[in-house]
Amino acid sequence: MKAYRTTIAAVAALGLALAAAGCGDDGDSGDGKKITIGIKFDQPGIGLKTPSGSYTGFDVDVATYIANELGHKSGDIVWKEAKSADRETLLQRGDVDFIAASYSITPTRSEKVDFAGPYLLAHQDVLIRADDNSITKPEDLNSKKLCSVTGSTSAQNVKTRIAPDAQLQEYGGYSECLTGLENNAVDALTTDDSILAGYAAQSQFEGKFKLAGFKMSNENYGIGVPKGSELKAKINAALQKMVADGTWNQYVQKNFGPANYKNEPAPQIGVIVS
Repeated sequence: MKAYRTTIAAVAALGLALAAAGCGDDGDSGDGKKITIGIKFDQPGIGLKTPSGSYTGFDVDVATYIANELGHKSGDIVWKEAKSADRETLLQRGDVDFIAASYSITPTRSEKVDFAGPYLLAHQDVLIRADDNSITKPEDLNSKKLCSVTGSTSAQNVKTRIAPDAQLQEYGGYSECLTGLENNAVDALTTDDSILAGYAAQSQFEGKFKLAGFKMSNENYGIGVPKGSELKAKINAALQKMVADGTWNQYVQKNFGPANYKNEPAPQIGVIVS
């Protein structure tokens, strides 16, 4: 019996050791183990989960580069959907290691999470039909049918501050707005220019739309990390390297180029453009 109890104890000890080793698989130690990253699943050009189950977009490319710099192989990345309303909660609960999801740095958000970056300076803009020459300045949106997604603040900002006579049309998703724009049901679609460029760059829409280039706001996209996380400094170093070695420019052209997106130069780390 003594030998039997000894064997049981040894097996139990081995099991505990294996369990302890397994607990680190989703950590951020940078040694090639699993890392969980939050991205958008429904924004072409930014973060999109394709029907085949793969992931594409600027944020996906940036996040993959960062993960590789942290020591994780691409196959070790676990992608998790980070809807706009859920991003702070995902970080605070530890559901993700970091988030790259068209995540604008704001004072309110910075009270809850930390941000590395910024890594892209976007602007609120409008997308119009390629042959439309009637909208050349923001004020021209007065009396036009302006489309945005239900619950979005973008269209309200335009209607409140710039074009109070715009006819706001709220649809369930950006794809519906694009269909309406293509079919002349609406005259313009508004949100961040990077998001608009991503949609316009889709093969079925290529050449049909153009960005107006109004730059109605500054949106500093950052990488969200849990408050006080050591990852912030490591991610900033990765972003600086990505810009320096030319990869950042490659990602911009790859994901936004077909829409003729006139992007801002890569922003300086820690410099927020107000």
